[in-house]
Amino acid sequence: MQQLTQKLKDGVMQVLDAPLPQLTSGSILVKNHFSLVSAGTEGSTVKAARSSLVEKARSRPQQVKQVIDTLKTQGLTQTYRAVMKKLDAYSPLGYSCCGEVLDVAPDVAGFCVGDLVACGGLSACHAEVVCVPVNLCVKLHPDADMRQAAFNTLGAIAMQGVRQADLRLGETCLVVGLGLLGQLTALLLKASGIRTIGVDIDPAMVDLAVHHALDLGLQRNAPGIQSAIHDFTRGLGCDAVIITAATQSLDPINFAGACCRKRGTIVVVGDIPTGFNREPHFYKKELQVRMSCSYGPGRYDPEYEEKGRDYPPAYVRWTENRNMQAFQELLYSRRIDVSYLATHTFGLDNARSAYDLVMNRSEPFIGILLQYDTSRQHVRRRLPIRSHTGTAAVAIGFIGAGSYAQSHLLPNVPVGNDVQLTGILTATSAGSRSTAERFGFAFCAGSEGDILGDATINTVFIATRHDSHGGYVLRALQAGKHVFVEKPLCRTPQELQDIYTCYAALTEAGSRPQLLVGYNRRFSPLATALKQIAGNGPLAVNCRVNAGLIPADSWIQDAELGGGRIVGEVCHFIDLCNFLTGSLPLSVYAVSLRTPEHLHDTICISLAYENGSIGTINYFANGDKNLPKERIEVFGGGSAAVLDDFRLLSVHTGGRKMDNKLVSQNKGQKTAVRCFIERVKTGGAPLIAFDDLYSTSLATFAVLESLRTGAPVFLRH
Repeated sequence: MQQLTQKLKDGVMQVLDAPLPQLTSGSILVKNHFSLVSAGTEGSTVKAARSSLVEKARSRPQQVKQVIDTLKTQGLTQTYRAVMKKLDAYSPLGYSCCGEVLDVAPDVAGFCVGDLVACGGLSACHAEVVCVPVNLCVKLHPDADMRQAAFNTLGAIAMQGVRQADLRLGETCLVVGLGLLGQLTALLLKASGIRTIGVDIDPAMVDLAVHHALDLGLQRNAPGIQSAIHDFTRGLGCDAVIITAATQSLDPINFAGACCRKRGTIVVVGDIPTGFNREPHFYKKELQVRMSCSYGPGRYDPEYEEKGRDYPPAYVRWTENRNMQAFQELLYSRRIDVSYLATHTFGLDNARSAYDLVMNRSEPFIGILLQYDTSRQHVRRRLPIRSHTGTAAVAIGFIGAGSYAQSHLLPNVPVGNDVQLTGILTATSAGSRSTAERFGFAFCAGSEGDILGDATINTVFIATRHDSHGGYVLRALQAGKHVFVEKPLCRTPQELQDIYTCYAALTEAGSRPQLLVGYNRRFSPLATALKQIAGNGPLAVNCRVNAGLIPADSWIQDAELGGGRIVGEVCHFIDLCNFLTGSLPLSVYAVSLRTPEHLHDTICISLAYENGSIGTINYFANGDKNLPKERIEVFGGGSAAVLDDFRLLSVHTGGRKMDNKLVSQNKGQKTAVRCFIERVKTGGAPLIAFDDLYSTSLATFAVLESLRTGAPVFLRH
């Protein structure tokens, strides 16, 4: 299929061939008929991408600070990789489209193949085929006007602004800013029986709105504008003002205060500063200022948008999905008509001209549509990127390639005649194409079968979200592949048992696939040195982790997607304790700091080992990030050693102290990847014994059980 993208590095925009997006849980696959270019939001995005690197940095001070923090902790190489991943990726554009359903995820009800739908959100982009979560899709009538339906997202945004104004029949509303969003707002107000005034700096926009929706239209710099509004409202002032303008000026918010009646409401929809003057209007009139959040309730809530969990209508009458439905019903019943707003239509292959029009303003425009060739057939298949021989000793397929994979896994693959990157599968089309080109993959996969069913691929890296690790590991092993899976091995005890059964059967049949979980810390040079110093006697190991806060709504904290931080990250430190002690845990006991969110991410864990060693993991999310993240202490045989943030190892023995300091932090990612690939080539025992991998996952689940019961949990290996 084809998709419109741009690169943040230089703003280069192109329509490129990309694989079909993966049909994810809770989503539908849609073949686009039309998509809408948002001149405001997308224009800002394109302008930022076309600016110089210095201008990009000036406009994003928070991101610059993040880069500096990364530089301090991870060094120049990792910082450069992280920055280039953002700058050099193909970024999708667009967030409002309509089309027909090509496929429906098994857990989605209410949609069928062939249904016409309108879609919103970042996945509703300018592409021939899109995959959109179900709560961001609404079904259309079979004879719906698809050109108008493409205004879906902007219509929902305008609808939410009107709802926030909470107006009654016969009241008066002022709309400040009569661009596309302002025009839609005026149409909705008119359909609601609201007396509507519109103001804009552009007389053409005022005239257009007067012709279609306004009772009174005024140019902002017109003499006596406030008197005209005063007379129109019979001296009362406007019951509400909806600001749909986008500007850095304070004029819209202060002008709204001047025009609003006492105890009236001002709704901010557009991108404006809100540092209004307290006197004379806002204080004396006791005005209320409300922000309107995009499409409505549910926006930015992963439970709603990603998992499809609706809010009960009795408690949340108007969600973003129901706002979309209401907008589409107004279109279908012809109570509003937005056809006049579609001033330009471009084919997808000429989409760059649409953005040149937006950026250069070479002629007047309002709504710009991209039209798609609906006669094109779309078949899920691999997309060749470069030729390859298929004869390498290690032919690698990647499933998933997010930030971690592009910073720590892919750059460390020693590509050469005997090691090749063959196929890559990611959830997003642009992401798959970006990664394939950047790292030299032979093809972008159209489906999981292109990786697991390809006989030339003998090694699979899995770097997806945690909830899919177990299933991919199991299917890759069953397909006869060597597997490197980023931690954790799996998310649930049942998945662990399934992997155990599969691996045992393979071993019994004489097959010895290499299986490695990305427990990279044991491959750090300082961890290796610490292991040699500590020896094999009973040890006391203490890991203090200043983990830092991760918001409760992050997918990592989600028990279904990320498994929480115990399953998703504490496993690293259990593995490290196993490595340093040279033993497997017998029992686990854990206590957690009580938090309102019940996250269990500030926790103390005690481990007792088969060889008499003990381990303590103090994993804290409530500290200050300026404190170094990780400190490992090992005591045994009259000696003590301290490993600070995988950069400094201090050994205390015989009354002396010896330091081993690295130039920059090294957590062993490169060594782990390269040792794994070498082991695939040469054969031999796995780098980490399967019993060890199994034990680590078992221990993380035991931590959760101990927290639930308040008692130690004894492991059965």
